[in-house]
Amino acid sequence: MNYLDLYQSGELLQRVRQAYRRLAACDLCPHDCGVDRIKGELGICGAGLLPKIASANVHRGEEPPVSGSKGSGTVFLSGCSLKCVFCQNFPISQLGNGAKIPTRELAARMLKLQRQGVHNINFVTPTHFLPQILAALWLAIPKGFRLPVIWNSSGYEKTDVLRLLDGVVDIYLPDMKYADDACGLEMSSAQGYRENNRAAVAEMLRQVGHLQVDEYGIGVKGLIIRHLVLPGERAGSRETLEWIAEHLGTETHIALMSQYFPAHVAGKIPGIDRVLTLEEYNAAVEALEDAGLENGWVQDLDEERGPV
Repeated sequence: MNYLDLYQSGELLQRVRQAYRRLAACDLCPHDCGVDRIKGELGICGAGLLPKIASANVHRGEEPPVSGSKGSGTVFLSGCSLKCVFCQNFPISQLGNGAKIPTRELAARMLKLQRQGVHNINFVTPTHFLPQILAALWLAIPKGFRLPVIWNSSGYEKTDVLRLLDGVVDIYLPDMKYADDACGLEMSSAQGYRENNRAAVAEMLRQVGHLQVDEYGIGVKGLIIRHLVLPGERAGSRETLEWIAEHLGTETHIALMSQYFPAHVAGKIPGIDRVLTLEEYNAAVEALEDAGLENGWVQDLDEERGPV
């Protein structure tokens, strides 16, 4: 079943209604803030009733099956359920840069990107705007929207909320940030990150399976997990990669990322106030190989880079 089937059966509209009801005492993410966003109250994510976006453009810098040859129609949502001290997009996620728009305008942006020829619509940091995204999709479908939908998230999700996306999302692109809850709390203000994250990616895999691509190598359905290696082994890379191999399967596609730098307030925090060393990143690459995870992408690390 896909989102067209859900639309035609009336199930998609039912899910829109279910999702909006959750905003009255918001529990869309594991923070369970309980604020009434319908009345304009703000929770940890900083989001109210209307969707707020920073940009909606063609993006060519994602993983190859996502960007392809024509680019990904990337919609950056403002705000975030996490408070990562090293966030590279902090003006959008933490400072809330962006503009509030009606849901019908979000639908119009999706359709405009489709007309530009992108391979997919890629919602970045979307969790706190799940009801509005479902509503925008419901509005866009009768006007001809047909692209694959990508859910590009922090991975700090609730499984019962993710079930509202079953059949809606074609490709899940979550982070797996930490293997240790203490690091999740310290670095991202995320209580119980590991447990929630692991349950979430397992649910994502249940819904979409492992990555499938078309004859041109463009992703049509499946799961891609991103893991950012952090200084001082703060991410617990080996443990996370071993867990993925054991619980999700060695065929899982992994994007192992070396791009950490001390953005936002990280430059003031001892231990993460520097870039990765080559030794740290090579240890993560070795862990990936030891776990038997052969599908995916490994970023290069400039060997001449050193600590800041």
